[in-house]
Amino acid sequence: QVQLVESGGGLVQPGGSLRVSCAASGSIIRVDTMAWYRQAPGKQREWVVQINSDGIANYDDSVKGRFTISRVNANNTVNLQMNTLKPEDTAVYYCNADVWGRRGRRNYWGQGTQVTVSS
Repeated sequence: QVQLVESGGGLVQPGGSLRVSCAASGSIIRVDTMAWYRQAPGKQREWVVQINSDGIANYDDSVKGRFTISRVNANNTVNLQMNTLKPEDTAVYYCNADVWGRRGRRNYWGQGTQVTVSS
């Protein structure tokens, strides 16, 4: 079984910074693309950013230039540094990963971590 566990998040004022992290653990052979999604109250979950195993990242336009994703393949972790945060960034942030295990390739979600941007 594979688990994604997020950490970080919290409350920050507009213009501030936060960092969220996600660690994949369990019966892992290889982790392919890792991504962050977010879901604001009353809205659908939306894709924010992703990074492949070669470190190539793609960002949604709404966060480009403010958010930076990185990963450490050796310990199957992905980090999201969020700068110049805006109230509209408030959401539950979910980690997502494509993981190769003993039973093949599957997609997993973390439990989510709350990010609140408010004065």
